[in-house]
Amino acid sequence: MSFQDIIFYFFSTVLVLAALGVITARNPVHAALLLVLAFFTSSGLWLLLEAEFLAITLVLVYVGAVMVLFLFVVMMLDINIDRLREGFLKWFPFGALLAVVMAAEMAMVLMGKQFGIEEMPPPPSRGADYSNTKELGRLIYTEYVYAFELAAVILLVAIVAAIALTLRHRTGIKSVDAAKQVAVKRGDRIRMVSMPSEKKE
Repeated sequence: MSFQDIIFYFFSTVLVLAALGVITARNPVHAALLLVLAFFTSSGLWLLLEAEFLAITLVLVYVGAVMVLFLFVVMMLDINIDRLREGFLKWFPFGALLAVVMAAEMAMVLMGKQFGIEEMPPPPSRGADYSNTKELGRLIYTEYVYAFELAAVILLVAIVAAIALTLRHRTGIKSVDAAKQVAVKRGDRIRMVSMPSEKKE
């Protein structure tokens, strides 16, 4: 067993234990921190697969933005744990069925020869000057540019729709109209008043 295999099994063990801790932890803050650990170990596995762009994206986007926001929300809200666990037994059979299906899929991937699935050849070895990020950018902006732009438009529409659905107009709140401020004239704000001078007695 090589050193790379040892690192892979170590990261995989930590990832599985962290994922189990996420779904079994009673404290939501502990569950969020365990999910951060799972993301970090997943990025380590991506680095072993020479996918450094996906690894750093996983750390920056999910750990640096999504999980930090989720952790702040969990810490600020007063979450009733007992109420959240009321439907556990109700949905347990469905969750167990999904777990069995996922385990069967993983078994088919790991033991493909027994199921008659041809094993994929190992990826070709790359030189030290090979950049996964550069190659990914070349593919995105050349061969898959239309699919990339279509995904960007769909995400933009989703963002606009989410803002439109959650926007609430509240009355009684003072707001500033920038257009009126820009279009204002001096005569609208200044009034010249003629006042007689004071007389000395």
